[in-house]
Amino acid sequence: MTKENKLQIIPLGGLGEIGKNTTAIRYNDQILLVDAGLAFPDDDMLGVDLVIPDYTYLIENKDMILGILITHGHEDHIGGLPYLLRHLSVPIYATRLAIGLIQYKLTEAKLGQVTTHVIQPGETIKLGSFSVDFINGSHSIPGTVGLAIHSPLGTIVHTGDFKLDHTPVSGGVLDLHKFSELGDNGVLCLMSDSTNVERPGFTKSERLVGENIDKAFEDAEGRVIFASFASNVNRLQQAISAASKYNRKVATVGRSMINVVSIASELGYLDVPEGTLVDVDEAMRLPANQVCILTTGSQGEPMAALTRMAMHNHRQISIYPGDTVILSASPIPGNEKAVSRNIDLLFKLGAKVIYESISGMHVSGHASQEELKLMITMVKPKYFIPVHGEYRMLMKHAELAGQLGIPRENIFVAEIGNVIEFTSHGAKFADNVTAGRVFIDGLGIGDIGNSVMKDRTLLSQDGILIIILAFNSATSSILAGPDVVTRGFVYVRESNFMLDEVKAITRQTIARSLQNGIRETPLLQNRVRDAVSRHLYDKTKRRPMVIPIFQEV
Repeated sequence: MTKENKLQIIPLGGLGEIGKNTTAIRYNDQILLVDAGLAFPDDDMLGVDLVIPDYTYLIENKDMILGILITHGHEDHIGGLPYLLRHLSVPIYATRLAIGLIQYKLTEAKLGQVTTHVIQPGETIKLGSFSVDFINGSHSIPGTVGLAIHSPLGTIVHTGDFKLDHTPVSGGVLDLHKFSELGDNGVLCLMSDSTNVERPGFTKSERLVGENIDKAFEDAEGRVIFASFASNVNRLQQAISAASKYNRKVATVGRSMINVVSIASELGYLDVPEGTLVDVDEAMRLPANQVCILTTGSQGEPMAALTRMAMHNHRQISIYPGDTVILSASPIPGNEKAVSRNIDLLFKLGAKVIYESISGMHVSGHASQEELKLMITMVKPKYFIPVHGEYRMLMKHAELAGQLGIPRENIFVAEIGNVIEFTSHGAKFADNVTAGRVFIDGLGIGDIGNSVMKDRTLLSQDGILIIILAFNSATSSILAGPDVVTRGFVYVRESNFMLDEVKAITRQTIARSLQNGIRETPLLQNRVRDAVSRHLYDKTKRRPMVIPIFQEV
């Protein structure tokens, strides 16, 4: 009996969340991977540096993977590559700027030789049973593409991140003709960016931001500190152009900003007039009205350069009255408090801060509702999968598709790990694959999980209390202690009575346990932990982490 051909779409990230966009497209025993991104930690992910997808499915099927297709060079689409490519050896296909950013990341991660292929928008490549068209897109970084992945069972169109910008700062406009042509020829499934689905109308052009940036530079009396995402190359270009126009030298601060400006300039994606870029030390020696600083930190990240300036502890740059600080980005959900704190601190230091959405210093790089409707109307897919967004965004996008005539049973609002399977008989949800999130903490990859995160949350909320004593199990006696050490729970000098109670409860619990024939150290520790925890909660309504440490002598 002949085995039935199957085409599967397997999202491993980017659904029900913002970031770590990663999707496997599988036809029988051949897999293409679309993007390999990361996400930045939420406020409750204490100590976590980055979050990447669980790559178990890809590692288990690594011999089937034909290549990795990259839609553009933002971290949420390429940031996972250094971690994934420790386990795989597969070629990467991306536009020139994306390849430049990827190669830097791979070199920094000290990975061996990785095969990369520079593709041009409009190019088609053949990989196994697939052929892939790279379609010119429009986003906040040059070299953005959508994908048309042709398989024997039909064509999957993946928009990547996009918007309809008729006056982009760099690169061509969204290739409407190609998307329409695909729709005319028949599209099995459309996967479309859902990030801005809650916004009505059309997203404004990036060029409008340039006019507002120019006006802010013209009005600035002192230095201009310009904060943006380092990967928003189009925005950086407009800041550099304004700085050059008003005779300001430009210095870059923050590792990612320095790297992106260097790579984009070298590859010709940033037009930097000769003599405009200087190092920070030289910029600090110039008159204030001749200086522009491009910096990271628009999201209030604790260790970013702008945050350290606001806290007045940056090694090279201090904020003075008369400086103009431009925040050219809107806060990512969850970062609002950190951004607001920085703005307050910058105002206190005497800076003029331009940050309001009405200031026109930022427009989104993602399509709003009318553009999303246009994409669905052009492509005319049989099936529709909203991607790149939190769950409510996916649901809203599904509603739009339904309004445009796609039957509800042909719309799949999926979660990571779901398998959407297409055969000659139709489409359905099939069995799930292993998926989830892996925490990057320092050099550790996936070595902290939910239990560690719970401990960190507990420590951050109620602190820790450690009970130390020397114990002779042979004679059933306490030789020294108990001593109590506490951090983040109570102020010791004002809580001596409570800590004395903890010592007394420890002695009493050990004595009762010994009378009942319990002598094993782990059991004694557990009983002390439970008794002390109950007492502290009764007294304080707090639950510090209680750690008994018994030294057997």
